[in-house]
Amino acid sequence: MKQTVLKTTAAVLGAGLVSYLGTLAVPMLVLLGVMLLDYITGMIKAYIRAELNSKFGIKGILKKLCYMVMVAVGAAVDYLLRGALVQAGIDLHIKLFCSLLVAIWLIINELISVMENLAAIGVPGFPRLSKLLERLKNTVSKEEEEK
Repeated sequence: MKQTVLKTTAAVLGAGLVSYLGTLAVPMLVLLGVMLLDYITGMIKAYIRAELNSKFGIKGILKKLCYMVMVAVGAAVDYLLRGALVQAGIDLHIKLFCSLLVAIWLIINELISVMENLAAIGVPGFPRLSKLLERLKNTVSKEEEEK
């Protein structure tokens, strides 16, 4: 009985969160997954190099939490801009731009970090994938500077 209640509660909370986030739900879930991968590969790298330190681990977790804050700030900017544009009589039909841009940029950044961690661990890399991720990062950075 307890498991059913727990599963139901988790499902309701998850569905509510996805409903609340809307378009931002998938990028946020991908970002969470990639951040987890980066943290795990970073810890493996630190273990192999005998540099494992709880202080660095906590610092990494706090850094990842700040990434979520960055996406939240982007969502707040989107909300404020949309409200201001509606008041000015302009409707661009864009709900989330800044927050999606921040989330995608962070996902790309995290993927690059995962590739760097894997290279440091000694896993043979995919040079084309690394180049592609670097090119994506540069493209997003250029678009961000133009806006």
